[in-house]
Amino acid sequence: MYESIRHDPHFHTLKRRRIGVLMGGRSGEREVSLMSGKGVMAALHRLGFSCTAIDAATNLEQKLVSEHVEIAYLALHGRWGEDGFVQGLLEYMNIPYTGSGVAASALAFNKVFTKQVLSFWHIRTAPFVDMCEWCDIDQALDQCARIGFPLICKPHDEGSSIGCHIVKNETELLAIVKKEWKRYPKMFAEKFVKGKELTVGVIERESRKVVLPVLEVAPRRIFYDYKAKYTAGYADFIVPARIPERQAKRAKELALRVHEVIGCHGMSRTDFILDEGTGKLVVLETNTLPGMTAFSDLPAQARAAGYTYDELVYFILASSMTALRSQKKAQYQG
Repeated sequence: MYESIRHDPHFHTLKRRRIGVLMGGRSGEREVSLMSGKGVMAALHRLGFSCTAIDAATNLEQKLVSEHVEIAYLALHGRWGEDGFVQGLLEYMNIPYTGSGVAASALAFNKVFTKQVLSFWHIRTAPFVDMCEWCDIDQALDQCARIGFPLICKPHDEGSSIGCHIVKNETELLAIVKKEWKRYPKMFAEKFVKGKELTVGVIERESRKVVLPVLEVAPRRIFYDYKAKYTAGYADFIVPARIPERQAKRAKELALRVHEVIGCHGMSRTDFILDEGTGKLVVLETNTLPGMTAFSDLPAQARAAGYTYDELVYFILASSMTALRSQKKAQYQG
């Protein structure tokens, strides 16, 4: 057993609890979530915890009750898992859980709301235009022209680059938006910023925030899309990132600031572009339930910081005990 785990103040309490690892779900990231969940389950078994796998696709409340789950370890990604819905159910059922609370989860999952909040706190994001189905499309196109092409068109609330498209002109933009409105009535277009793709994780250990090393993502495609994220050989992770120390320090400061501004808990991962034209860091988004697969960024960053995968899983589990909601305890009959 790792010394970092055995001497943790919550270790013995957690050993007595029944842990449900929530995975799968209904989103477009279901397969990724299943991979994350299987990795987490394997780590918890190696550490000697009592845990059960729960597919959150259907009848989640019933499954939580039938398995007498006392702590929920969230390995969900995307809609109906990362967006505050499941967190709300767990709050209602008095089940402590890993990751951020309802409000922070909902805020971070909506990219436009996140950009608006970060802008209020003077944290740089790429300029954008709302392209919702009910917006004045001519006015939106004029605003896009002022920002300048290329742009990247995205849904307000989706993960793993699903529904994202690079557009080089107004004709492409209009075609993509009208096509994607069938799935995503809420779209937006932001300036495509060329530069290094960076990501910085924040975890919590014994109630202390730990900022992980800056990881540089080098995709072998035009941008870090779904295929590049989850297919071996389509992207390289370089950690520490090949950037000057002052920029690495600034990225870490910003990742921690974003974590705090949004109200994240337990863990987060903030993605940046280091603008090759200005040398400034531009925040792309913050992920409140980062992937835990063999291809995921957060475990790679933790490894570079000297933590094993099992230690990372434990630190995230232990953070379920340090939120205000952790004082709750589900009551089951029988």
